[in-house]
Amino acid sequence: MKISKNLPVYLAGLGIIISLAAGVTFAAFTDKAKVLGSTFSIGSADLRFLKDLPKGTDPTNLVDELPGPTFGNIGQTWSADYPLKLINNGTSGITISSHAYYETTNDPAELRSDINVEIFEWNDANSNGVLDNGEVGMSLGKKTVVKWKTEGFGVGQIYPGQTRPLVLRFSTENLSSTKQGKSALFDFEFESAQM
Repeated sequence: MKISKNLPVYLAGLGIIISLAAGVTFAAFTDKAKVLGSTFSIGSADLRFLKDLPKGTDPTNLVDELPGPTFGNIGQTWSADYPLKLINNGTSGITISSHAYYETTNDPAELRSDINVEIFEWNDANSNGVLDNGEVGMSLGKKTVVKWKTEGFGVGQIYPGQTRPLVLRFSTENLSSTKQGKSALFDFEFESAQM
């Protein structure tokens, strides 16, 4: 059997024709779609206080810090309530916790071991920003200021635009006479973490 010199040229041409036919067939039965310019933005966590409780969630009424309450004439079995409202001004749901902060130089008599705080949910039923009878809800726990600092409180979750009304009830149970005339300064913080 004699191989023609033109056989490789014929085979190469035949290969090209078969490749073109397969390419045309593949192109006829395939297609492509693209998604262009995908944008991703990360949600924000922005926890704020309502400065003036009856005024609501107007942006001019939202603040990062509030002046703390001043309590005087504390004695045995004393208690006082401090209502406040938190708002999630961010774009993502958040989980809230709270801790006390103090320096021992601001509490030389160690009142931090004698003063308790109990955090309650607040159902401000008439939205007037005043803690009325019957509006104090479920307790989220009770701790001394020392335990508030070291353990903190879980305050729950709030979604964007939601407010979280709370009542902080400060109290004492047993104060020794050596604490008379003493004072202390404590801060408390509410922190948020994105859910």
